[in-house]
Amino acid sequence: MRCIALLRGINVSGQKIVKMTDLKRAFESLSFDNVRTYGQSGNVIFDCKRVETAELVTRVEEKISETFGFSTNIIIRTQQDLEKIIDNNPLMRRADVTLDKLYITFLRDTPEETVASNLDITSDDDEKFAVVGKEVYLYCPNGYARTKLNNATFETKLKTVATTRNWKTINKLLVISKLS
Repeated sequence: MRCIALLRGINVSGQKIVKMTDLKRAFESLSFDNVRTYGQSGNVIFDCKRVETAELVTRVEEKISETFGFSTNIIIRTQQDLEKIIDNNPLMRRADVTLDKLYITFLRDTPEETVASNLDITSDDDEKFAVVGKEVYLYCPNGYARTKLNNATFETKLKTVATTRNWKTINKLLVISKLS
């Protein structure tokens, strides 16, 4: 099974510094195959035997803590999940959305439907978001660094772990995951 691990909060503002070569070795030490990283923000593509996602998350989080001396949250999606996430982006159909301002916040758990559909979040004028399953599709025309629609907001409101990637990164992760 081909998986993509998204690590939250590494190599940001000089915190939780991890070299991608060391991260790759950590994943390989867990007997994962075909391990590759992308970017410096903790994106790892790997193959593993079919295992429950929660078990994978626990194994990886424990290895990160043991290897690097700090804890971080991990969110895992399969290659098939990523294909569906990209194909089902409800903001893509809007004429007033540009691709370079699209983001996806990945949630560890599916939020309760009533909570997700009644989110009380004040966003800037042109910002848009849609919660679909375990993803929040975001459009931030002023950039992600300036939005209130960030990981902390969604973690608090939806009561789960979150990490965000831009549209370009998400699409690149899918391309890499399709390579042998």
